[in-house]
Amino acid sequence: MIAQVSVAQGQNYPILSTITAPIIPLRIHSSRREDSPPTRALNSRPCSLIGWRRGAGQSTACSGPGQWQAPLLLPGCGGPAAAAMAAGPGAEGPGTGGSARGAEAALEVSWVQGFSNKNLAFVNNQTLCYPCGNYILFLDIKTKKTRAVQCQAGQVGAFAANANSQVVAFSDRKLNPLIHIYTFPELSKLTELKGDVQLDYTLLAFSFTGPYLASYSSIPEFVLSVWNWQEKILLCSESQPGLTGISLSFNPMNWQQLCFVAESSVTIWRIERSKDEYHLTPHLVELPDDQGTVSPHEDLFVPASRNDDPYYGPDLPVSAIAGLEGDEAETFVPRNCIKTSVHPTAHCWTATSEIYMGCKEGYVLAIDAEQYSVSVLQEKAAPEFMQKIGDVVSYARREVQKKKGGKPSNLQNPVLLAMAFCNEGLYAAGCEGILIFYHIKDLQYEIKICAGISEPISSLLFSPDYTSLLLVTDQGTVYSYRPVHSGEAVKLLDTSSSCFLAADFLTPGNNYCVSVTISGEVQVWSLEDGTLLSKLNLGIEATSMACCPSSNSVAVGTQIGQICFLDVTKAEAPRVVHRTFLSKLPVLSLHYDQSGQFLIARATQGHIFILDAHPSKLFQVLGYIVLEDEVLHLSVISDLKNDLVDVMVLLNVAKVQQARLDIFHLSSAIRTDTDKYVNEQGMFKASDLKKEQYDLDCPLSSAVRLKDNIVYGYCTSAPFICKYHLSEKSKLQDPSVFSSLEKIPSKQFGSGLLCLSPNSQWLAAAAKDGVLFIYNISTLDILAKKHCHSYQGGGIRSMAFSLDGNFILVNGENDCALVCLKWKEIKETQVEEAALYWQSLLHILNKSTSHENSGLKSMAEWKFDPESTSKSIPVTEEDGNIPNTDDMTWMGQKIQKVMREETRRFANQKEELQMGIKKLRETIQKMMHENEQVPDIEKLELREFNLDLEEQERAQAEAEEDVARARTEIEMEILSYCYLQDLIKYECWDVMCVKERAVKCFHMDCQVSNYPLKERSKEELEILKKALQSKRTETDDLKAQKKNLEVDSETALSEEEGEKAAAEVADDGAPHCLSGSLSSQYGGNTFIPYHQCDLHTKEQKLNQTILLKDIIYKVKTAFNEEFDTVVQQKEQEIARVKERNLKIQEILEQLELQVEVWEPVLTDDEMPERALTVQDSEIKAEKYMTQEEKEQAEMLAKLEMERRLAAMDDERLRALDDMMGGVLEIRREDILKMDIPPPSFISRPEDLWTEEEKKTFDEYEKNVKELNEGKEEYRQFLRNEWKKLEASIKETTQNFDEIVCKLSEKKLKSEMVIYQEELKIVNLIYALLLDEELDTREAGLHKFLMKKKKEKVKGAKKILAAKYGVEAYTGPYKDALHEDQSLEDCFIKQFADIPDDLLEELLQLYKHRPETPRTETLLDAANPYVKGSAENYQDALSLLMKALDELDSPEHMPTGLNQSVWKRFCLARRNKIKSEELVKWKSLALTEMQACHQRRVDENEKMKSELENTFQELTWLKEEKMKLQQNLTVQFLLKQGQVELESTEIPDYSDAVLIDRSVVEELNCSLAAQGEKKITAMVEYKDFSKGIIQLEWEHKKMKMQIQDLKEKARDIVILPISKDCQLFLTMQNYDTHIAHHLAGMEQSLGVMDKLHKKNVKNHQKKVRELKKCIRLKEQANYELSLQLKEMLVSVSERMHIFEAADTRDISEKITRQRYQEILKQKYLRNLIREQEKELTTLQLEYGIWKPRKRNTVQKSESR
Repeated sequence: MIAQVSVAQGQNYPILSTITAPIIPLRIHSSRREDSPPTRALNSRPCSLIGWRRGAGQSTACSGPGQWQAPLLLPGCGGPAAAAMAAGPGAEGPGTGGSARGAEAALEVSWVQGFSNKNLAFVNNQTLCYPCGNYILFLDIKTKKTRAVQCQAGQVGAFAANANSQVVAFSDRKLNPLIHIYTFPELSKLTELKGDVQLDYTLLAFSFTGPYLASYSSIPEFVLSVWNWQEKILLCSESQPGLTGISLSFNPMNWQQLCFVAESSVTIWRIERSKDEYHLTPHLVELPDDQGTVSPHEDLFVPASRNDDPYYGPDLPVSAIAGLEGDEAETFVPRNCIKTSVHPTAHCWTATSEIYMGCKEGYVLAIDAEQYSVSVLQEKAAPEFMQKIGDVVSYARREVQKKKGGKPSNLQNPVLLAMAFCNEGLYAAGCEGILIFYHIKDLQYEIKICAGISEPISSLLFSPDYTSLLLVTDQGTVYSYRPVHSGEAVKLLDTSSSCFLAADFLTPGNNYCVSVTISGEVQVWSLEDGTLLSKLNLGIEATSMACCPSSNSVAVGTQIGQICFLDVTKAEAPRVVHRTFLSKLPVLSLHYDQSGQFLIARATQGHIFILDAHPSKLFQVLGYIVLEDEVLHLSVISDLKNDLVDVMVLLNVAKVQQARLDIFHLSSAIRTDTDKYVNEQGMFKASDLKKEQYDLDCPLSSAVRLKDNIVYGYCTSAPFICKYHLSEKSKLQDPSVFSSLEKIPSKQFGSGLLCLSPNSQWLAAAAKDGVLFIYNISTLDILAKKHCHSYQGGGIRSMAFSLDGNFILVNGENDCALVCLKWKEIKETQVEEAALYWQSLLHILNKSTSHENSGLKSMAEWKFDPESTSKSIPVTEEDGNIPNTDDMTWMGQKIQKVMREETRRFANQKEELQMGIKKLRETIQKMMHENEQVPDIEKLELREFNLDLEEQERAQAEAEEDVARARTEIEMEILSYCYLQDLIKYECWDVMCVKERAVKCFHMDCQVSNYPLKERSKEELEILKKALQSKRTETDDLKAQKKNLEVDSETALSEEEGEKAAAEVADDGAPHCLSGSLSSQYGGNTFIPYHQCDLHTKEQKLNQTILLKDIIYKVKTAFNEEFDTVVQQKEQEIARVKERNLKIQEILEQLELQVEVWEPVLTDDEMPERALTVQDSEIKAEKYMTQEEKEQAEMLAKLEMERRLAAMDDERLRALDDMMGGVLEIRREDILKMDIPPPSFISRPEDLWTEEEKKTFDEYEKNVKELNEGKEEYRQFLRNEWKKLEASIKETTQNFDEIVCKLSEKKLKSEMVIYQEELKIVNLIYALLLDEELDTREAGLHKFLMKKKKEKVKGAKKILAAKYGVEAYTGPYKDALHEDQSLEDCFIKQFADIPDDLLEELLQLYKHRPETPRTETLLDAANPYVKGSAENYQDALSLLMKALDELDSPEHMPTGLNQSVWKRFCLARRNKIKSEELVKWKSLALTEMQACHQRRVDENEKMKSELENTFQELTWLKEEKMKLQQNLTVQFLLKQGQVELESTEIPDYSDAVLIDRSVVEELNCSLAAQGEKKITAMVEYKDFSKGIIQLEWEHKKMKMQIQDLKEKARDIVILPISKDCQLFLTMQNYDTHIAHHLAGMEQSLGVMDKLHKKNVKNHQKKVRELKKCIRLKEQANYELSLQLKEMLVSVSERMHIFEAADTRDISEKITRQRYQEILKQKYLRNLIREQEKELTTLQLEYGIWKPRKRNTVQKSESR
């Protein structure tokens, strides 16, 4: 049925409409409604429809609610088609005219192959399923056949399977994804689950039993959900923000437990059920750290205990210290408390509900799912000999692995990546590729190596019957291991997990196809059913692949520029026969022409190589061409009539939104006469290839060309397919640009790829969305559309048509799926045209195919050497080619050959040139040597000897560039240093109003520096002003309060004292010890800040810190002022010293002495501004000056010289110098310069002198002597002056040094004062910080309290709901229980008409119950998770009814019972059993509801306790805040000295109170006044009451005398007189009598004591004898007991003999003896008891007598 669909553009496109149930050409059950989707196809074809999809968003002629779309069918086990899902949306596509078919109705999936991930699962004992791209593949383990289910929305997301229910669940990866559930083997869709997930599901897991499915979503929800997939109900869900899961599993023994594993955490979720309500409760498992240590959990928000320090305050949680509130405070963990936990890799459940887990750190953990505790399993120590054997085996295994080139495995601490549990124990494996069996007992395990493979194992999977264990590797290989046989692992599935790179059909194109992966693995497939026939791993990264039409050879391009040629004449055994190393550029694509003559290889950088495709020519490289621009695509067309091959290359024109086509032609003559078309380097000549170039108006990503110069290109700027005709008519105004004739809109997105069918009838288009479009080349209508790949998988990488056009191979970019499509519905004419073209092409190819294949078979197999990069089969000299050398590319060989040829051809010319150059060099060197000998004016520059001026200029230019670059780098570096200098100068110098400098002593090593100060900003001054104003306000308020107190107080001070106290309060004057510092003595004002005892509020403490900082600033300022004075003084002293030094220098010059004069100077510390300027003397390097600077410097020097000469040429000074020595009068110091000239005759001998001359000479000597004496006197004067000057300098400088020392001491005191004030500030800041922490903690607790209250309200609602549920369910339960009881009571009444014997027998049968039925399961006893009980009431009832069928059979009917009565009885019994089962399940449900209610109550109680603890902590915080405000930290100044204590213990001042001294003094004054008043009153009271007391005492004395006299009279009357009294009264020597009496009593006591001791000894002797008898009796009893045991044994033996022999003779004598012994033992026991009693009585008597004797002696002594 054909309908027209309206599209937005206003065009009508004919498509295949959706079909309703009555129109489907299938046999459907007549009772099914028309609007329901059919679930089974019953037509004659061997296929089945597995699901239906309602059409959405389509307007068709048959619109209505009952429309459903039929899905596609995939091939079954070898059949032509098998069930699969419908793929993709409805067929809507653009067209230009004609009738087009629906896109999904024309193509079907023939088979799918690939292995995208390691997520495998069993759907039954024989079938394995796993996702691959857009499909779920089902692999039959025995037959190796594959079936597939397609995901309509694109790539398969999360995946899970359940073997018990034989269902598969997977999610799609579209927006708002769904979870699809399919059954097996029908492969029909059961249901779809839709949640609130927006992007993707990451994990799915089925429960072992029951209809439960767990899912976990990714960003942004991170929601864990539990579904009832049978009823399509979301039971419950919980969010875990930001937590990415890696695995999820149900507890096989209890579906109400879930294990969720993240990257570094494990959570056990418990599903709580209360009738129809479900709740998820998380329990986080504390994992051990990376060292395997399990540490207890510590709650940092609510610590277990608090430690309050009296100084530092309360110990608060780290969250309060960090200033956090709310949820952040509850979850905050400091960095030092964060421990790196282990990283889980794999886990599995045990039959005891424990979890075994492997970690990346190599530990094996055991998790208790009930207690949520973790234990680290340890390996059990093996015996010593077993350890030695194990070491030997491990060494041998490592050596074997080294020889194989693998990494040695570590079995001591393996990292387990996969686990599987069975009845025998735990199987695990990891990166080592070894299957290990763990026998675990009491947290210890023993390992056993079961099997080893050479690949890392990523997952382990038991079959449902637990007969085989699957080992899945990272490379995609699946091995099967049978634990029962304990053999080697057998390879089950040999696929590659690497992405498919390309696929192509093997000639003739209808039997086999070949594919290659990125890793270099080549596979050969059967086109019929997709069976993998063979595979070959090249061991090198592949980049392209193509199959040769003229032979069964395959070419594979590699990343390193090689092309490997494979022989596939035997599909089951492909082999590499040749390899060509073209260049070091990657081979991007390979293309054969249809005739199979040429192989065109496209490489990077515009290189295109042409090879001979025939194996008989050993795939000879014919040549190459280089194009200017980047090559995007390449298309090859064969003109079989003209024996030409046209190659069209699509180029990317840089910086222009256009495309360029280069077309060149290859003739068959190129193969035979290659040298004619290529140059020496192997490059083709453009003229011989007849190269043509065309510019197109649109940028293209792919293009194909037809034989009639029609080109189709896929536009990159917009989703269009452009059609061009390369003729003169289609050019634009620009004569070199061709415009598109037609633009066909495409619904694809991303860069596209075009492919032309071999017969040029169909055009295939693919893009990044993964949808394949097939267009009719004549009308450009869409023939077919198939969503075989997805955007998530990167779209489609490549596609290929078979030669007969029946098959299409499509492989994805990154989804690792290879899809084979075939036509489902197509016009017969098109099929006939394709078949005719195929037959004609085969007729042409068959001429050479057999010959080429025979040559291909004869080629030897090439042995792969990983270390070699280019080795090929040597070629004979007849071929005319040079053999390839190692590590040499074809292009390299050509270049080397050209170089050798040029070297051979021009050898003579080269030699002549070398000789000429040598001679020329010698001549130039000679000329340079001569140039050095000539004068400078005749010398030539060196550059004039350079013959190669261009090279010289080039070298100079390079040198100048290097200099400029170096200069730029240096300038930038200098600029950075200057910026850093300016920054440092600004921060450390410019902003300082007082710069840091120092002053040093002249003669001592003492230095004092000032305080550098920044100028206070306006903000700081404003804050200080506000603090001062606040302080004044509080002071005034305090004055007013003080005055009021003085007026109202009864004990007020006098007026003068009050004024004084007020003045003290106003001044706030306090001793230094209370102020806490000595700042008042060093420039600070201590009256401004608060008193230390008055700082109670936060504002006061903040103001106090500001005022204290002001005091510090003033102390520093005061010191700086004094420092500046000292600095000025030193400058003055230096000036004075310099003046005196000038005088000393003059004296030394006059004395003509060379003595060094001490000259004091200021150092850099004293003049810090020197550091900011650089003196010329500091620069060691020569200053670089430009030519202009040099000229300017020379001019300045010349001017300076002229100025000096002009200054020296003064006529007046020169005349004064000549006449009077430069002075106008003679000075005293000139005496040393004076000299008396000798007479002129002194040169003559004295004999010739005249008298006058002699007198003149005497006068001369006298004058000389006087002059010398004057000189000496003046010299002495100068020396004294020198000493005075030096002494003066020394004295003044020493005095200055003393001043500096005093300043140093004051600096030390100032530092002390500053530290004292800073200590106050630190204490205040700490108090403020502690107050802020307390506020933060209080706010956090309030938020925590509000949160808990909300949770409590929710919990209360849950408790009420649970309680109402229990109460509501209790009624039906009681009704069912009552009904069950009534059924039992009514049974006798119902069968009262039958005889009693039959009624009794029926009653027994009525109470008899069948055996407990077990659930029907596919699993056998080998499954450790088998449970016998049913999961719900209906299953249990059905099993019971099945078990009752056997009991209801007539053979169990009692004899004599009527058949009708038996049926009635069976019905009653069934009703009774139904009622009992209903009561049982209702009881279980009620128990579960009560348990849930109890858990809610327990949670509520726990929350109550948390609330109470929170309230208590809040109260404690308030008390602490009050203490903090009242208990202040006060700083005292104590005098330094020794403190003597009476004891060594320091007094405890914890309960002491600090008060002001004035308070105590006032109290003392008032106490003294009151004391004086009291003393006066007491004196008066004493004087007045003295007489009263005396009278009362006398009266009392008289009363006592009267009473004494009365008592004496009464005593005389009643006094009894005994014998002792009479004896005392009558006997004169009464004391002597008493002494004799005492002596007699002592003698009697001594005799009694001796008698007592004797009796005691006798009794002790008797006791020892009795003990001895007791030991003897005990020994005898022990011997008798042994004899008794033997006798009992003999008696038992005789009893057995007696029973066996049936005799009754018993020895009476032995019986009597035994009886007498028993009586004797009884008598001895009684005797022992009596003796023990007697001994006890004697001990008591002895104890009584002993104190009595002591008392008697004491009485006698007292008397």
